[in-house]
Amino acid sequence: MRDTVRMRSSHRLALASGIALALPLLIAGCTSSPSPVGTWGSTAEGEPHLIIAEDGSLGGNDGCNVMFGNWTSDADGLVFSEVGGTLMFCEGVDTWLSKMQTATIDGNVIHILGEGGTELGSLNKQ
Repeated sequence: MRDTVRMRSSHRLALASGIALALPLLIAGCTSSPSPVGTWGSTAEGEPHLIIAEDGSLGGNDGCNVMFGNWTSDADGLVFSEVGGTLMFCEGVDTWLSKMQTATIDGNVIHILGEGGTELGSLNKQ
């Protein structure tokens, strides 16, 4: 009888040890990707930047024009919709950000993608 009790105790101990070892791995696997909410790029005049809000809206500037729109997330990253902005002409300014359709986030860098998934540029998180 004592041997049976000892075996059950050792099985319980082994199970508890296994759970204790696996728990950090399970928790790490459940962490979400970096939050897109915040300011990406420099807000200095003439610099492209995005301000992504928690409510699904976005604002910013493509280096020349004020921008606005919406965003959602999916398994691949962010999807931008209803993106619009002012239509000022600024000589010599590359307004690549205004062509954004989707984005991926890699740490503190957001990669802005245009038509066909082509990378247009990237911005660092502030």
